Amino acid sequence: MDSTDQSGAAPWYRSQTDGDGSLFRGRHRAETDRTYRTLTYEVTGRIARITFNRAQRGNAITADTPIDLAAAVERADLDPHVHVILLSGRGKGFCGGYDLSIFAEGAAADDDTESPDGTVVDPIVQARNHDPAAVWDPMIDYAMMSRFNRGFASLMHANKPTVAKLHGFAIAGGTDIALFADQIICADDTKIGYPPTRVWGVPAAGMWAHRLGDQRAKRLLLTGDCITGRQAAEWGLAVESVPADELDARTEELVARIARMPVNQLMMVKLALNSALHSQGVANSGMISTVFDGISRHTREGYAFQNRAAEKGFREAVRERDEPFGDWKRGRDG
Repeated sequence: MDSTDQSGAAPWYRSQTDGDGSLFRGRHRAETDRTYRTLTYEVTGRIARITFNRAQRGNAITADTPIDLAAAVERADLDPHVHVILLSGRGKGFCGGYDLSIFAEGAAADDDTESPDGTVVDPIVQARNHDPAAVWDPMIDYAMMSRFNRGFASLMHANKPTVAKLHGFAIAGGTDIALFADQIICADDTKIGYPPTRVWGVPAAGMWAHRLGDQRAKRLLLTGDCITGRQAAEWGLAVESVPADELDARTEELVARIARMPVNQLMMVKLALNSALHSQGVANSGMISTVFDGISRHTREGYAFQNRAAEKGFREAVRERDEPFGDWKRGRDG
């Protein structure tokens, strides 16, 4: 009996959709023209490519981002042709975090953002809940931020492996997204960190200790310092770091190697290894961190930062926050 198909590949390297024994024989992939407000989606071969597409705003997170990301991940997860999901960002960096100007400066929502009126993600509702002169409802805050976490966590909860390719910067909320991926590969000069722990923020996803361990996570979050992509690989946060001009090629090599594996093998390995993360309490970490993130924006210091941003602008408030640490100029372009 011939153990190879016509292409010369062993039968276990076939796609789930190939061969007379496939459960998907005779079934055709459903075509869709769905578009997303914050990202693009494309499948090439066995790789689903999700790419943040707000380069003009540093791929800043909006109310649409978690919905778009979760929908795109689910789309890839259900497609038997897809073996691995690759997440990246267009422009100068992966993701510069949340666009907090709506809360910090009291600015209007972006024209390209859709936030349902009269819900917990209504920007007017959230702006009122961030008014230093008003009473803060922590559960309105939690309802909003936990929704972001659920969308970003789709990368971890997807059955298929997810890879985040980082370049330029992955800052603040951008790390909330990246740290949910199964694998991180980055350019040597990528700036990675969570400076808002200096004032007005706690990483809501709660993934730092799970990815870096206790001491190294505290080293970054007790200072708000950032590390380079090279350091991220040395510390185990990234699986690999390469010169920026080699990042695309090395990422393609990685996802191609993963994509050779049978889908069911990939799923079983990921689910088995994720059981360790669940035992470590990732869900509990996210809940606690989200609560503290809300509290950090409603302390005396948090209100002082917000009032300063409203008076002088968010960029100036960030300069005053970061300049004493000596790293504002290095990070301002991101």
